[in-house]
Amino acid sequence: MLFLLQLVMGILLIVSMVGYMQFVRKVMSIRWEFIPIFVFSAIACIVYFAGLAGQLFPGSIILLMGGLLLFRGGVIRALYQSKRGAGSLSFSLFQLSFLSGVFIFLIILFQTELTHYDNFSHWAIVVKDMLSTNAFPTPDSDLIEFKNYPLGTSSFIYYICRFMGHGQPIMLLAQGLLIFSCFYAMFGIVSEKKRFLLYAFLGFGLSTLSFFNLTIRITNLLVDFLLPIYALAMIAAIYQYRHDIMRACLIILPLAGMLTIIKSTGIIFAAIGLIFLVYMWLAHKQRSNWKVGLAVLGTIAGSLLPYFSWSWRMATVFHGVNNKFEGASAALKAGKTAEQKWEILVLFLKSSVDITTRPVLGLVIFQIAAIAASIVAYVVLKKKWNLWKVLIALDVVVILYYAGILALYLFSMPLDEAIRLAGYERYASSIVVLFAGGLVLCAAVDIERTFHYRIGEVPDHQAFKSVQSKRRYQQGIIACTALAATTLLSEYNGMISITKTYDKTLPYEVHTVTGDRWYTGGKEDMNRYLFYGSDREQQVTSYYMQYVGRYFLYAPNVDGIVLFYEDNMDNLLSNYDYLVVVETDLNAKWLLKKHYGIDMQKGIYKITRSGDQIVLTLT
Repeated sequence: MLFLLQLVMGILLIVSMVGYMQFVRKVMSIRWEFIPIFVFSAIACIVYFAGLAGQLFPGSIILLMGGLLLFRGGVIRALYQSKRGAGSLSFSLFQLSFLSGVFIFLIILFQTELTHYDNFSHWAIVVKDMLSTNAFPTPDSDLIEFKNYPLGTSSFIYYICRFMGHGQPIMLLAQGLLIFSCFYAMFGIVSEKKRFLLYAFLGFGLSTLSFFNLTIRITNLLVDFLLPIYALAMIAAIYQYRHDIMRACLIILPLAGMLTIIKSTGIIFAAIGLIFLVYMWLAHKQRSNWKVGLAVLGTIAGSLLPYFSWSWRMATVFHGVNNKFEGASAALKAGKTAEQKWEILVLFLKSSVDITTRPVLGLVIFQIAAIAASIVAYVVLKKKWNLWKVLIALDVVVILYYAGILALYLFSMPLDEAIRLAGYERYASSIVVLFAGGLVLCAAVDIERTFHYRIGEVPDHQAFKSVQSKRRYQQGIIACTALAATTLLSEYNGMISITKTYDKTLPYEVHTVTGDRWYTGGKEDMNRYLFYGSDREQQVTSYYMQYVGRYFLYAPNVDGIVLFYEDNMDNLLSNYDYLVVVETDLNAKWLLKKHYGIDMQKGIYKITRSGDQIVLTLT
């Protein structure tokens, strides 16, 4: 019965979102490539503001109903037009190819469970808290340790899961919609839709961006990959409507607003897109139009509204609450010593030029490719591409971004994390994705401008300068399509491998013991749990097991231990309500048999006291 209800609600959700897309298409008359990310971002921002207002669930219901009403109106219009012989639904070869690929990856996500550490320390537990309470986390939400993380993607995932179900695959499916809609928007930079080579080239170039996402892939809820591709989607929309800045402003307003609340560093990527908007406004002779100028300024101000509203919430609702990078406030105020800063600087510089790392390798490869392509275009094709100009601009962006990361390590991050450059590869990979993606988009535009004839200038069968150029065009399509398919196949196999090996992961082991607990009204389980397991790959000392336990039990009081000391066993166990055995070993089995008369096995043991004796009972 529950499955049937979720299926019906899922269908209604899809119909609702289609209704919004139809409405946006009719009212704004923008290209289909930009509509999904526009609608998803607008929904996320509306749910976010509803959450700030304490109306998370009512706001979601109203959004769902609004989309259904718009869909109904769209169907009526379509039926009316069909009677008059107008209007028909058709898909291009590119759209069919893209939708087929997306469908395959979404099917994989629908079978995938979460594994990454940060899902359980923050991203997934926040969504679970929101779904359980129908509200944003408060200072009393003991399960949420890092309360200063913005809730942009969490709001969208909540909206999808509220109606489709709260399982981990649904969470991944929701974030997957954001990711693939960003990629779809990037293809909107192509003006000549009949040039399939441009789509094939973009498909290959953008598929290589997955190489820089291997540390987290799309099988987790981490947002580091979303930041640059959101910025690239903004850039594609701005460029496509560079001669219609007003429309560009309307499109990117929810995108930029959403980007500022995806993560605290999202403001940097939003700024990159907004700076590009200002540049396009100034570069295309629209400076004299005061209405356009007001639209640009209004877009910038509107984009920052979610960011400042979150800052306001942190300053008021969470006033005095320690968050990430604030728990060590005393140490930060004291500052790092000159020797410590020097050590961090040296390690940072070494990491920034280490060609064996993925970010540096990406910068070098795309740098060389962009320079080589610009030379070939000038010498062989006799064309002046803009790729070299964009390369210089992106190099400046990368340098400034790296300087910002260095400042983070030197002045903001606690010493124990800064001294080992915690999270460096993820931070660096984000800007490399933007760097590489920006070059790919520019190269696609340059290639489009290189064709001798524009689409529409001559009949399609005469749209090539010569038979040789047509042959090269066809060969280019084949090569780019094959390379894109190979790259995506690698990503596909990687995701399949992760899915198939889930039963060997710690989250699987914990889940088989604890189950996934959801409580009516979001009331936290305040029992005290002690997890026992090995410390392979530092899963206990890094607090990974404890975070996984907190997520599945929905309990904030979870500790971990890897070894029992016989003299202290009674004293230790008396401080807890339950012992959770995730893994066993011979020494622990012998001690529990000797002192408590039980055969230790995986499971949850209730801890009680009978006089002076501790009693363990398998539940």
